[in-house]
Amino acid sequence: MTDSYRASVARSAEVEAQIAANPEKFRMLTGDRPTGSLHIGHYFGSIRNRLKLQELGAEIWQIIADYQVITDREIAGDIVGNVRNLMLDSLAAGIDPERATFFTHSSVPALNQLLLPFLSLVSVAELQRNPTVKDEAATAGIKAISGLMLTYPVHQAADILFCKGNVVPVGRDQLPHIEQTRVVARRFNDKYGQTFPEPDALLAEVPMILGTDGTKMSKSKGNVVELRMTADETAKKIKGAKTDSDRNITYDPENRPEVANLLELIGLCEGVDPAAVAEEIGDGGGGALKKRVTEAINTELAPLRERRAELEKDPGFVADVLRRGNERANEVAEATLAEVRTAMGMSYA
Repeated sequence: MTDSYRASVARSAEVEAQIAANPEKFRMLTGDRPTGSLHIGHYFGSIRNRLKLQELGAEIWQIIADYQVITDREIAGDIVGNVRNLMLDSLAAGIDPERATFFTHSSVPALNQLLLPFLSLVSVAELQRNPTVKDEAATAGIKAISGLMLTYPVHQAADILFCKGNVVPVGRDQLPHIEQTRVVARRFNDKYGQTFPEPDALLAEVPMILGTDGTKMSKSKGNVVELRMTADETAKKIKGAKTDSDRNITYDPENRPEVANLLELIGLCEGVDPAAVAEEIGDGGGGALKKRVTEAINTELAPLRERRAELEKDPGFVADVLRRGNERANEVAEATLAEVRTAMGMSYA
């Protein structure tokens, strides 16, 4: 663990304690790109933290980043269908539409207009150094990064800051984006006067959930366990998960990352120590480990899958949730943009 990440973990713990004490002071902004259904990486990496914040009483804002689909894809696919699937997954997971605001990028023009002043605060060199952009480009097999993809971190800053979000649930790989948002907010405030909060990251329970092939979980790689999968589909996916040749199961994240990942999934689902699970399985080998993982995930996701099936029967409900969320997001974004124009001396009314 690097010193930087250690500091991020410590700060995340402090923020979590502050939220528990004063939830009304926090507005959470997070979201997903509509490139398909959500998977267990989203669930354990962010959704469980969203639910925790919701339960505590923090304000929940959830963006569906449809514009960001075209940052690293030549063919966007069925965006409308993917938006609906993403909302179904989120609502089925327990995000309450009466306490959360769902909205899409493309429906909130004032949010996207913030990208212009924000880009003036960031150098090209800073954007080129962003490790998350490099990793996403590598994952997508992109050699020539587009201007849109290069400015992706600043667009994310606009997503967070338009509603004055001050806490963002993320995995370890998204920390550079949160730091970029903090930089944008700080520089805007220094140049034009106090306008935006500097948001904090609320880290997931584990740094990263690996895909079934042992690499970063990604829908484009086909190495994910989708939340909406059936129990049998989940079992098939887990059966093909990479482990190693050592039959004795031990918890050793550094030397046995694939095995450790499966143990951590059990720990997350069952609320137990992964090392203790490893001792229980012992010489049972990869077969026993995968059986336990499959049972744990299917048990954890069974209520979500049942709720999702019910929600699918009422497409009008999902559409109405998004319509109401887009209306509210536009009101907030327009107010923030007006504030920004005034701060920059560009208010002509």
